[in-house]
Amino acid sequence: MATHDRVDLALLDALAGDPRATVVALSERLGMSRNTVQARMGRLEQAGVFLSYERAISMRALGYPIEAVVSVILRQPELPRIARELAEIPEVLQAQGLSGQVDLMVRVVAHDTQHLFAIDARILAVDGVERTETSLIMDEVIPHRVRPLLQQSRSGV
Repeated sequence: MATHDRVDLALLDALAGDPRATVVALSERLGMSRNTVQARMGRLEQAGVFLSYERAISMRALGYPIEAVVSVILRQPELPRIARELAEIPEVLQAQGLSGQVDLMVRVVAHDTQHLFAIDARILAVDGVERTETSLIMDEVIPHRVRPLLQQSRSGV
């Protein structure tokens, strides 16, 4: 388990609240020197704390109002190749390997239900994919978040 001191946790909490904050803004907000913030950010980045620097882009604004999760059952030994083939489908946003009855959880977007049907057919056409089950995402009720964990860590719980 990674351990971070109160300075790291304060910096991460500030970034969770404003991921686009500059080093200058962070140093002012946290009452730290720019060099300290820059050094800490570099160390945290080297430690693999930060994931993607991609900005979150609305799929709806890009013409993809439908989001779905496709549960995929496949032949396990072929997972690496299947994952590479799924990555070639532009509408596949993310795929996660799971334990249990479902092997992959694939998040996709579509223009409409016909498009979603075609995407599902394309996934099913990948050799080694045995079955899929598609569920529409109706709404995001809890967005991706880390602040509660950071706040818990800061309070020592």
